[in-house]
Amino acid sequence: MQTEIGSGRETRTETVALIGIALAVMLIHLLTNGRYGFHRDEFQFLSDARHLDWGFVAYPPFTPFVERVGLQLFGVSMVGLRLFSVIAQALAIVVTGLMARELGGGRLAQVTAALAVATSGLPVFEGTEFQYSSFDYLWWVLIAYCVIRLLKTEDPRWWIGIGVFVGVGLMTKYTILFFITGILGGMVLSSARRYLASGWFWGGVAVALVIFAPNFLWQARHGFISADFLRHIHARDVRLGRANGFLKDQFVICANLATAPIWIAGVIHFLRNERYRMLGWMYLIPFALFLVGKGRGYYLAAAYPMLLAMGAVVWERRVAGLTRVWRRVVLGVGFAAMAAYGVFIYAVIVPLAADGPLKQFALKNNGDLREELGWKEMVGLVAGIRDSLPAEQRSNVGVFTANYGEQGALEILGPAYGLPMPISRTNSAWLRGYPTVPPTTLIVLGFSKATAEKMFTDCRPVGRVDNPEGVENEERGGSVFVCGPPRLPWPEFWKEYQAYG
Repeated sequence: MQTEIGSGRETRTETVALIGIALAVMLIHLLTNGRYGFHRDEFQFLSDARHLDWGFVAYPPFTPFVERVGLQLFGVSMVGLRLFSVIAQALAIVVTGLMARELGGGRLAQVTAALAVATSGLPVFEGTEFQYSSFDYLWWVLIAYCVIRLLKTEDPRWWIGIGVFVGVGLMTKYTILFFITGILGGMVLSSARRYLASGWFWGGVAVALVIFAPNFLWQARHGFISADFLRHIHARDVRLGRANGFLKDQFVICANLATAPIWIAGVIHFLRNERYRMLGWMYLIPFALFLVGKGRGYYLAAAYPMLLAMGAVVWERRVAGLTRVWRRVVLGVGFAAMAAYGVFIYAVIVPLAADGPLKQFALKNNGDLREELGWKEMVGLVAGIRDSLPAEQRSNVGVFTANYGEQGALEILGPAYGLPMPISRTNSAWLRGYPTVPPTTLIVLGFSKATAEKMFTDCRPVGRVDNPEGVENEERGGSVFVCGPPRLPWPEFWKEYQAYG
């Protein structure tokens, strides 16, 4: 009886430690997430959140739906809207520690695994912005947890939980298909293949398909437009070199660099362990697919928590076999290295400082932070140009944007200036079309002079986009034009100039 009570107390202490780590990370994000501005990707989610549907060109509907809830609760608040991403990453930290516990790890293993995720590049980034990858990361982690419970308990009912998170994952980001391939391949290549004959497995498959069905039907009605979008974006990323450095990114972005020996040990021990071998293949199969298919380095980041959990268990057992002196040395060096890399990651990714050298360091090394600057100024510039137009032009003026960041920023921030709904040919904005009564005067931004003149009549430059920090980003230096209508009739123009981005 004493053993059970002691064990229960120890478990509670471990859980409190995991929650404490997660809350500390949450606090850092909540204190810093209002420092700069919205990222261009966040403006796309905000725009789509105002036009809810069962699907969007660039992604499934889950993230815009959550963003819509955030708009209802918090309005246009960076800290409020990003809260859901912060919660998702906090949960991923806790669940990673719980995976280590399920694999036989004690307090050291659980805390090590949780800290490893809390100080890794991609999960830290996911707490700074509202991105579909924030939730995608959590679903991968929860699926891995359910698989560990399935293999540990041999209770096939865990397939229902797996099916739920697979279904929600499919409603969040389509790259989870690679993880699903890893799950199925891991089953076939391990003793878990016996579950192929289980009704619970097929029940989990049915649950996933039912959850995903509304988006699948939306895709069918729209000619599977997202498949065309993904082909285009992948080709663009490969052409621009964004898929380069995949192997390096596994060490420096997907996981804390100092934990490389831990997660590598996790892969090896999963593959050597007959019970848990399926999880080793759940990593290796997506890894191989992304490597051969030239996926971007961060696509695989969500597979590392399960490896860190197993690796932390292995590390705990190895350390336990050392003498007291060597144990302290190994633990001291290990945690110091993890902390040092974690401090570097937070300094680069999180807007820790409102000004000064630390802010300049972050802006220099983090392109995503640079993309958060200048949006209010851009909207103000457009409003000023609108106000400078003659009355007859102001009466029927529209704003035409080149990308979803501009379109989203003008849709979300423009009403404060009385600006009309922007017109965009990019992604789901193209599906929503152009005004029933098209404008006769257009403020056009985001295009080169040659492109603007090719698309529209009577273009003249009237301004240039900048940001108060003077940092280089995608918008800075872009010209703004006042133009007449498109050279083609609007219906033909709309078909000719559809764009993905």
